[in-house]
Amino acid sequence: MAKPAKGRKNFSKKTAAPASLAAVFGIHAVTSLLKHRAGQVSELWVQQGREDARLQALVEEAGQLQIPVVTKEREQLDQQTAGVHQGVLAWAQPRQAGSEKDLEDLLENLEATPLLLVLDGVTDPHNLGACLRSAEAAGAHAVITTKDKSAGLNPTVRKVACGAAETLPLIQVTNLARTLRSLADYGIWILGTAGETPTQVYQADLARPLALVMGAEGKGMRRLTREHCDQLVALPMAGEVSSLNVSVATGIVLYEAVRQRLPEGGAAE
Repeated sequence: MAKPAKGRKNFSKKTAAPASLAAVFGIHAVTSLLKHRAGQVSELWVQQGREDARLQALVEEAGQLQIPVVTKEREQLDQQTAGVHQGVLAWAQPRQAGSEKDLEDLLENLEATPLLLVLDGVTDPHNLGACLRSAEAAGAHAVITTKDKSAGLNPTVRKVACGAAETLPLIQVTNLARTLRSLADYGIWILGTAGETPTQVYQADLARPLALVMGAEGKGMRRLTREHCDQLVALPMAGEVSSLNVSVATGIVLYEAVRQRLPEGGAAE
């Protein structure tokens, strides 16, 4: 059974969620949170009776960081997480999405060849979380979404992102078309995805400074977004289905960019 940190009282009767704090749950998400934002963590909830070496490691780390650990019944964690917590939940100061100014600062100080992911109206938090995870793994520098009609940084996004939501900047912009024009001013190539175009993604140059634009679930990119793309590409579809899930398609295109950016010899640096 996971034990609370030494010297910390076990408030197992306490059921209310801490006010004004965000829930971050799941082994990977909480691990990343403790690594990158430990100072903003108020307390850790762990499931009573759960035997898990990874969970015990988190409890020990929380103790070293002087973060209170509270033992909870499974049902109490389920109430906060819809039952997908893996036995651990951290309460932390909410991490806010970045703004247009944050994006500008990032680009001004970026030394590597830019790789950005732009999501045009992705509303499913599972898809956003999966896109964040793929983008972080591929070495993208930021994910850009719109403030309206898009998923935000909620607990489900953090859980699915497996820690990427704690490290990869998520930028929310008011006017996506204006942001794409700004990216072009920085010399960034705007690459959109559209199933009807004859050009396959493998025929495009993804090693250049790049912003990959993915459309919403089922609808694809909006007309104005499409008009601001320098090039449209498609994934080859050999089966009966006409499209892929947006997070799956995002991963494929991002890793084609990774492949093209590998140094000669094919090994990642």
